[in-house]
Amino acid sequence: MSVPPGHPAAGRRHTVGTVHSVAKTYEGGAPLAEVVRSGFVEGVHRGSVVVLDASGAPVAAAGDVVSAVFPRSASKPMQAIGMLRAGLSLTDPADLALVSASHAGEDFHLERVGALLARAGLDESALHCPPDLPVGEAARTAVLRAGGGPTRIQMNCSGKHSGMLLTCRANGWPVDGYWRPEHPLQQRLRAAIEEFTGEEVAAVGVDGCGAPVLAVSLTGLAGAFLRLVSAEVGSEARTVADAMRAYPEVVGGTQADDTRLMRGIPGLLAKVGAEGVIAAALPGVGAVALKIDDGAARARTPVLVSALRRLGVDAPVLTEYAEVPLFGGGVPVGAVRPLW
Repeated sequence: MSVPPGHPAAGRRHTVGTVHSVAKTYEGGAPLAEVVRSGFVEGVHRGSVVVLDASGAPVAAAGDVVSAVFPRSASKPMQAIGMLRAGLSLTDPADLALVSASHAGEDFHLERVGALLARAGLDESALHCPPDLPVGEAARTAVLRAGGGPTRIQMNCSGKHSGMLLTCRANGWPVDGYWRPEHPLQQRLRAAIEEFTGEEVAAVGVDGCGAPVLAVSLTGLAGAFLRLVSAEVGSEARTVADAMRAYPEVVGGTQADDTRLMRGIPGLLAKVGAEGVIAAALPGVGAVALKIDDGAARARTPVLVSALRRLGVDAPVLTEYAEVPLFGGGVPVGAVRPLW
C-alpha cells in the first residue's frame, strides 16, 4: 500500500537536527505474510513495515510505524557511531564492522573479539554479555561436537561489548557497570540513537546481551539507516556504514541474512534485530524498517523483499529470499510468502 492521506506516517520526513517524541504504546501490525502448506493457508504473520524514499519521505507503510518498538540489534550501527564520537579508535574497518555486528560465532569472529579485548587490557571475563553458544548453526554444531559449551565471547553481541569496553578505556571511564543506562558511555550511545532517528527514546529496556535497548519508531529506524548511507565520506556515520558494507560477513556470518543481502545488493546496508526486526537502506534509493509482531524470523525477509521491490530494487538475492520454503516429509510443500 502507499501511504494515504491521514495515515500517521504521512507527511513524516526525517530531518537533520530535529528530535520529537513518539507514542510509547505499539498498536500492533497488519497481515504481512502468509504460511501456505500444500495449498492451504495455515497461518498469518502480522507486523509493521515502512518504506522511505531517498528524501526520507514515507512512500508505503502497513501497521503501526510511528509508535515505539525495540529495534534490538538493528540499533548497533548507531551505537557504533556513538562509540566513535566518544573516542573509540579502530584502524581496521573490519573491527568496526564487528562492533556493529550480531556475529555468528565463527572462528574469525571470535579471534577479532579476543584481539579487541586484548587491546583494552581485558579478557573475556570483562564482558557483561551472558555465556552463550554461537548463533550460527555450523559454528554451534562445531562447538558442541568438540565438547564445548556456552562462553561470553561466543555470544553474538560480544563485538559490541568489546567496543564498549575499548571506548571506556579511551575515556578513562570505569569498565565496571559499563552496561548501565546511567553510565557515561550509554549516555553517549543514547544521544547518537536520538540524533539519527530524530526521536526521543520512548522507553529503555534490557536487551538479551544485558546492554540497554532503546525504543524508537520504525519510521525513525528507517530514517537513521538512510542517514548512515547518505552521510558525507569520512563522517562517523559513513565510516560505520562503509565498514559494514565492506565486511558483511563480519556483521552477521557466512550464511546470515543481512550478510547475504549486503553481498548481493551493492551499496545496501542491512542489519537484523531480534523479535522479527530488520532495517535496510540504499543510497539514492531509500530505506525500509519492519517488525514481525510474533518475532518470527522466517517472515522477516519475504516482507523485506517486497518492500525493497517497491523502491525499484532488483537482484537475484531478492528472488532467493522472496519466499521461505516449508517442508513436509523432507520435501518442499509450501512457503512463507508476503501478503503486502
